[in-house]
Amino acid sequence: MIDKASRQDSLVVLTEGAIITALAMGLSYIPHSTGVSSIEFVYGLIPMSIYALRRGLKPGLMAGLVWGLLDMLLRGLSTGGVLNPFQGIVEYPLAFAVVGLIGLGSVRVQQAIKNGKNALGLIIFYSAIGFFAKYFLHFIAGGIYWGSYAPKTMNPWIYSLVINGGSFVANMIMLLVLAVILNRIFKQLIIPKN
Repeated sequence: MIDKASRQDSLVVLTEGAIITALAMGLSYIPHSTGVSSIEFVYGLIPMSIYALRRGLKPGLMAGLVWGLLDMLLRGLSTGGVLNPFQGIVEYPLAFAVVGLIGLGSVRVQQAIKNGKNALGLIIFYSAIGFFAKYFLHFIAGGIYWGSYAPKTMNPWIYSLVINGGSFVANMIMLLVLAVILNRIFKQLIIPKN
């Protein structure tokens, strides 16, 4: 039997996940192009990173999955971002869900913060795992499904690597800058009170 405190904790985690997912989705509507063809900042990765580090792997994966489904329904289908069901599943629910892999570092990051150590390196390392997994899936889908959009003289896999690798690097730079700025408040952002 689940006790009342456990249910309340689960409700808090679920509520936080819903708020973070809504925030990530809302941030998707802010212009985010770098000016280079198809290389984009994904601002929602920042709150998702914080949530996964705060609540762990499973909540991070679930929040990312819901974010991916919402993005596919609200943006992907209406903008031509879904070419077929397989590509849609890989590039939306699956690619967004794996961002939750950042939660693999939840315990280590929280312990470092509680012990007064600088957790910046750990945060960047585990965020890189989630970001890389997301853009690796986009790279695979890009090579398979988006190859016809590559310049005629360029191999589709190289084109996908440039676009998705560029987006990975751009988002890692964004994370690095924001992590340095937010370094002083990591405790409030990442350590749950309950």
